[in-house]
Amino acid sequence: RAGQAWLGGDLNKLWLKSEGEYRDGTTEKAQLQTLYSRAISPFWDAQVGWRHDFRPNPTRDWLAIGLQGLAPYFFEVETTLFARSAEDVSLRLKAEYELLFTQKLILSPEIEANFYSKNDEKAGHGSGLSTLEAGLRLRYEIRREFAPYIGVNWDGKFGNTGDYAKDENESRKDLQFVVGIRAWF
Repeated sequence: RAGQAWLGGDLNKLWLKSEGEYRDGTTEKAQLQTLYSRAISPFWDAQVGWRHDFRPNPTRDWLAIGLQGLAPYFFEVETTLFARSAEDVSLRLKAEYELLFTQKLILSPEIEANFYSKNDEKAGHGSGLSTLEAGLRLRYEIRREFAPYIGVNWDGKFGNTGDYAKDENESRKDLQFVVGIRAWF
């Protein structure tokens, strides 16, 4: 579903972020972001770069400008503005929190909202609040770098985005149970 990697030091980093959705043997959504990140305070990075949407067709390219960091009370926050033109912009807001039951058993709620400035029927998104995703993952850290998890994700499509999904015989709301491994090195 998603993956990210970075290369660099404390002040300057190059980020690669990938997201995708695979259903019934086909890739429905796929995107890649390449971002330069610069620390602007001890817990916050400013980011600028490029996002390429491989799916759905036709492909799209976006300028990306954002902030990523650790908000008070240890909320991990990411906000990114994407622009294709002055009239065609998108905003993505993400937040995640970690609740430690023990040093190894961790519950992570997360939420993501996507907003668009205009309708794009070919890409399947409408203006305003387009999608909202909420998830809950329970992981067990065998080692800090390796943690299997189970969880649940809820996706909702709103406004014209929901109408476009309905026209394609897709559901406006979706509930998924997930199993995976969180790993880093």
